[in-house]
Amino acid sequence: MSSTLSADTPAEAREAAEEFRSVHAAIRTEVGRMMVGQDATVDGVLAALFAAGHVLLEGVPGLGKTLLVSSLGKAIDLSFSRIQFTPDMMPADIRGTNVLTENEAGGTKLEFQAGPLVANLVLADEINRATPRTQAALLESMQEKQISVGKRTIHLEDPFCVMATQNPVEQEGTYPLPEAQLDRFLFKLVVGYPAENDYRTILRRTTSNEQVELKPVSDANTVIRMRQVVRAVPVPEHVETDAIRLVMATQPGNEYTAPMVNEVVALGASPRGVQALILAGKVRALLEGRYAVATEDLKAVAHDVLRHRVLVNFQGMSDGVTSDDVIAEVLK
Repeated sequence: MSSTLSADTPAEAREAAEEFRSVHAAIRTEVGRMMVGQDATVDGVLAALFAAGHVLLEGVPGLGKTLLVSSLGKAIDLSFSRIQFTPDMMPADIRGTNVLTENEAGGTKLEFQAGPLVANLVLADEINRATPRTQAALLESMQEKQISVGKRTIHLEDPFCVMATQNPVEQEGTYPLPEAQLDRFLFKLVVGYPAENDYRTILRRTTSNEQVELKPVSDANTVIRMRQVVRAVPVPEHVETDAIRLVMATQPGNEYTAPMVNEVVALGASPRGVQALILAGKVRALLEGRYAVATEDLKAVAHDVLRHRVLVNFQGMSDGVTSDDVIAEVLK
């Protein structure tokens, strides 16, 4: 049986879609044994993984951003690494470097020692504390799926996914990510505070002798296969048109632009925004039990896909307008 939705019959397509939902539910359930609440964030992180994209998690400290990504690494049998970014970190600290080692004959040789970027799932903690040079090294791995050390180029194994966190409040000693790097993230997810009942569960799990041990319920080959399933979901032409016009509506000065956008937006979403809308829409369509993307899927993922791609100008910021406000206006 073909494992993609480009199967010969509707039954094969349905079977592939059901397998996708089954894999997604198994990982989500296992991560949920550790994570309390934050269901929308968990879904967003999984959507990015299956759409072969990277995700930026923004929220104040203590909301479980790091725990979520590390839990995902345990629930899927992937190589996992965590990088705690600091201003003194150099590109070689994350890519790896050539070191002089002794061989069996008593001589010496140069040997490459891989850094934490050589992994399937990379947690980039407090990414905005890294200097521009180190951010550029991360950017290469995200876009090209490779790292360069001297004259050597190392291709990163699939699946490769960067999940980065940043604190929106404490900006002292940070280096804001440039628009070019923000655009490489499929999603920017805003992590909020837990609900009241979630606090009770958090307390019971973390202040008692209860220990939660996560076990792998999926693996790298399954993730790669599910990515093929996502890519094979068909997109009707009118939905493509809606995605294109939605992104164009965030760009000042064209026929689809709302008056508010012309006033408060300095930079709209790029073509990567359209690609991200379609890929995220495909994941949502599968999870909703449909075998084609609908306009409602685009609307459901629009904020997560576009909020980091829309740059509000000084006038908008002084009026308290956010990129989410702009996207809400565009969606009307």
